[in-house]
Amino acid sequence: MKKLILFTVTILLGMMLNAQETFFPTKEGTVLIYKNFDKKEKLTTTVQYTVKHVAINGSNMDITYLCESFDPKEKPIFKEEITIHKKGDKLYLDMSNFINKAAFQQNGEIPAEIQITGNDMEMPSNPSPGDVLPDANVLMSLKMGFINLKMAADITNRKVESIEDITVKGGTFKCYKFSSEINSSAMGIKVHSKNFDWYAKGIGTVKNENYDKNGNMQSRSELVEIKQ
Repeated sequence: MKKLILFTVTILLGMMLNAQETFFPTKEGTVLIYKNFDKKEKLTTTVQYTVKHVAINGSNMDITYLCESFDPKEKPIFKEEITIHKKGDKLYLDMSNFINKAAFQQNGEIPAEIQITGNDMEMPSNPSPGDVLPDANVLMSLKMGFINLKMAADITNRKVESIEDITVKGGTFKCYKFSSEINSSAMGIKVHSKNFDWYAKGIGTVKNENYDKNGNMQSRSELVEIKQ
């Protein structure tokens, strides 16, 4: 269930930081590649983000990415375009992008019976340690025949923790460490987890770690390659 909710949340949050502060690539054609692992350090997916288009209008900006996911054997799973909106000193992302739509696709498309709602995820242009960020939420409803499924996630207690030097396969970066709590539910099952994300200027997300309520790591992801 958590994989359905958290499929792209980590990487997209990193990409939401202000382009004017060069917190992520804005050059069209730039590619970021990430590897995702489960709690047993087994590779689960590879995710590739490509900067497709950047539109600037005064202090506002729209950045469109092509998101492609692959299984451990590099077989394509799903792809879609995602647009982040910068308005003034804030950035916004539709929370529907946080659902793993690949789990529901039919013939490469998402069934019309799926409805996804939620508020926009908000990020500051200039984060500083100690900042407290607004909550966000997403709700998915699926109706197919006798099946009536609802999934929800609330992202709360979002904070900027510190600034740290982080080394991953893709390099060594000076990062802002963010934390948040995620409460998700589906079919009567509730799950609480703690998320830690590290973001670097000019890159976006460098790595992510997700822990269960007992403090055990459940999954992680890291930047493995940058192509420009």
